Amino acid sequence: MKRFWKDVSVENGQVALDGKPVRTPGRAPLALPTPALAEAVADEWRTVGETIDPRAMPLTGLANAAIDRIAPDPAPFAAGLAAYGESDLLYYRAEDPEPLVARQAASWDPLLDWARSRYDVHFETTSGVMHKAQPEATVTRLAEAVGALDGFRLAGLSPLVTVSGSLVGALALLEGAVDAETLWQAALIDELWQAEQWGEDVLAVQARDAHRADFDAGARFLSLLG
Repeated sequence: MKRFWKDVSVENGQVALDGKPVRTPGRAPLALPTPALAEAVADEWRTVGETIDPRAMPLTGLANAAIDRIAPDPAPFAAGLAAYGESDLLYYRAEDPEPLVARQAASWDPLLDWARSRYDVHFETTSGVMHKAQPEATVTRLAEAVGALDGFRLAGLSPLVTVSGSLVGALALLEGAVDAETLWQAALIDELWQAEQWGEDVLAVQARDAHRADFDAGARFLSLLG
């Protein structure tokens, strides 16, 4: 679609193009819950060139998902994210070499410690990649935390969970217990270790950059919700 508007404004939480409210792909009003998010979404529309590139408008995309896909029935979406609590990245540790084991512990243990205190739960960690069942109470408490979130927070949380592989880490970021850069580095420990040993792969770097863009969009989206 080519750009057809000149002016972008925010009116009562809705982004408007030449005074006409923007609608989602599902034809719902693109109404944002906070002024900060509304202005950030409006800025994406202001910076559109001759044609619309959805990849350059990640906040708009997350808002559309929150309104069209999640808000009508948030429970299934929340359950999908909560499932990561059964096999979180932070549970599965390397057996060796010792420097990698130490890096994982230094980065991942504080996140699990935070979640233990925050949700009064216990985690089972293991060496290797074989599935390790978590206590039922832990899975339930994490699912309750996710299920209590509104559609917009679920939309922002989604790329953080799926890119990092860690529900615990994403919840820590949501609640301000960790910053986005720290969580990103925690998620990359294994990948960066392999790169240090064997060198970078061009395709892997490209994929990492794409994932980083999605991750950053989710983190910024949540920060703008306040």
